[in-house]
Amino acid sequence: MGTLRKTIVIGIFAFCGTSYMVAQQNFTELQDAFRKSYTLEANGDFQLSINELKTVYQEDTYEINLRLGWLNYMAGSFNESIAFYQKSMELMPYADEPKFGYIFPLTALGRWDEVIVVYNQILENSPHNTKAMYYLGTIYYNRLQYDKAIAYFKQIVDLYPFDYDGLLIYAWTKLKLGNKKEAKDLFQKVLLNKPKDASATDGLALASS
Repeated sequence: MGTLRKTIVIGIFAFCGTSYMVAQQNFTELQDAFRKSYTLEANGDFQLSINELKTVYQEDTYEINLRLGWLNYMAGSFNESIAFYQKSMELMPYADEPKFGYIFPLTALGRWDEVIVVYNQILENSPHNTKAMYYLGTIYYNRLQYDKAIAYFKQIVDLYPFDYDGLLIYAWTKLKLGNKKEAKDLFQKVLLNKPKDASATDGLALASS
């Protein structure tokens, strides 16, 4: 009985040791592929960078799918980029990171209604995410839907009262809505942040007229 137990224990240790070596070997290959892909990306060789990662591709690995989403976007392969970002979101459904990445190829394809949906998903998960607020508000601003845009810009300024980008776009939106007095006050705050800002100077002149 003692001999049997000893044999079992030895077998378990041998199995664990082999598994550890395999895991280390896989990680080394994965790390090397990532390293090479960054070098190729830096040289502008996006397709070669993609090919390098595909040699170690694992469907259930978030990091590979996320990076392939980015590299395919940079390579101009927008539909492929979307597919990899979608896989990343499936693997990490609560993460904002792949959602922001997903927006890149959607924007490149002009799928703005879907972009709005994704920004709203980010805000559902992270209600104080000012980056999502800013870009979502900007979409409505560019669509001349100032009444929708202003709510997002107000939230940014409420959270960051002296933020340059938030104050500037909030001021212009107020001006577009005909609120000259409030716009003037906001443009003046922008000019405290950046005293020679051309956009704020122009806006202040219009709000003061």
